[in-house]
Amino acid sequence: MTPHARPLLDWSPEAVVFDCDGTLMDSERHWVEARTLAFREFGLQAPPGFAEQAKGMHYEECGRLMADSVHKPELAAGLTGALLDHFLELVTDDPVTMPGAVQLVRTLSGRLPLAVASNCPMVVVEGSLERAGLRTHFQHLVVPETGDSVRPKPWPDVYLLAARLCGVPPLKALAVEDSLTGVESAHRAGLRVLGVGPRPAGDGAQRADLWLPTLHEPELLSWAETRVTGGPEPD
Repeated sequence: MTPHARPLLDWSPEAVVFDCDGTLMDSERHWVEARTLAFREFGLQAPPGFAEQAKGMHYEECGRLMADSVHKPELAAGLTGALLDHFLELVTDDPVTMPGAVQLVRTLSGRLPLAVASNCPMVVVEGSLERAGLRTHFQHLVVPETGDSVRPKPWPDVYLLAARLCGVPPLKALAVEDSLTGVESAHRAGLRVLGVGPRPAGDGAQRADLWLPTLHEPELLSWAETRVTGGPEPD
């Protein structure tokens, strides 16, 4: 039986690749606030629905989208710089993990390779994980700046590279994501996908194999403790 024929929690991956923002770290709220502050800095206001549209985007793409959304494309560079500056200040002052993230990572750690695939700058990912006491559990951190050919989500590049660094084929790895942008990236890379957080509206969430409200769900922690072994499964 192939892994994709099984329900997700009846399957044991050979590597797990986590998104960072909104999945491990409660930093999506900082991006929301940073966007508000960046708009305000230029005397602008986000249009309705912008927060959901921008969720999970690379900050440079988000800066361009911010400028386009208010019909001022000439402000893309300025808004991008302001967005990153405000976010770095906010996340440094208030690093918080998502519910269940620490317990799940520590349970999986040492059983199989763990990686992070994020659209955030490396300084944000490393700093957030260090402050949360999680950095040592991850063998690999992959962000778009990892290499010239590594494109941000929703391109599949960060997940393809993370799986390769973990030494497993993509279909043997599990992605853990909170945004449709990230789910699309992992799905296109060929990983199985666990969605976490409020389930988004629309068809995009169906690309995840399973969607759970938090990483603290008892069935997920039980799966991590009993089914994840790190070794290859028989066909």
